[in-house]
Amino acid sequence: MRTTPDTGPPVMGSLLYSMITSLDGYAEAADGDLGGGADDEELHRFVDETFRSVGTYLYGRRMYETMVFWETAADDPSHPAYVREYARAWQAAEKVVYSTTLPDVSSANTRIERRFDADEVRRLKDRTAHDLTVDGPTLAAQAIRAGLVDEYHLFTTTTVVGGGTRFFPDGVRLDLERVGQHLFDGGMTYTRYRARAGRSED
Repeated sequence: MRTTPDTGPPVMGSLLYSMITSLDGYAEAADGDLGGGADDEELHRFVDETFRSVGTYLYGRRMYETMVFWETAADDPSHPAYVREYARAWQAAEKVVYSTTLPDVSSANTRIERRFDADEVRRLKDRTAHDLTVDGPTLAAQAIRAGLVDEYHLFTTTTVVGGGTRFFPDGVRLDLERVGQHLFDGGMTYTRYRARAGRSED
């Protein structure tokens, strides 16, 4: 989240891209899951704290259909408190789903856009004080190619999966600065990168 030079209130939002990735760099595995490496509660609490500034989620259809679980999770007393806490934050946030086929949504504060419009996302960043995330490697690839992503947050497991959809799209060169790192007790590594000025494609 950016601030004014005199450390005043935020003037615009940053776009963050974050996913769990395999050790060999895949955000979606071709066969099976991405593996583990962190205790669920430890990871949840870290995510809650790290992304507290996020007020808008940008999703493709598949990622939205996975995440819509959180719309009702806060109402289930069988879930631990840290799960319900995350669910309440998710419910309160704005959600934008990019899909040509999704007929309607099943969560509050959610709208459908039929195409990804980089200029509109840029305007959305400019006029909001909170941060945004783009979720899912396919949608994120469009944002990365448009030069919209400000920070990359990788939660890397200890598993090599051998194929799938990569966290970073092919054909794009990025110059990133590492600005944060954390090792979870279970072995998963969190690394945060910030985009430097300038971007080029191969």
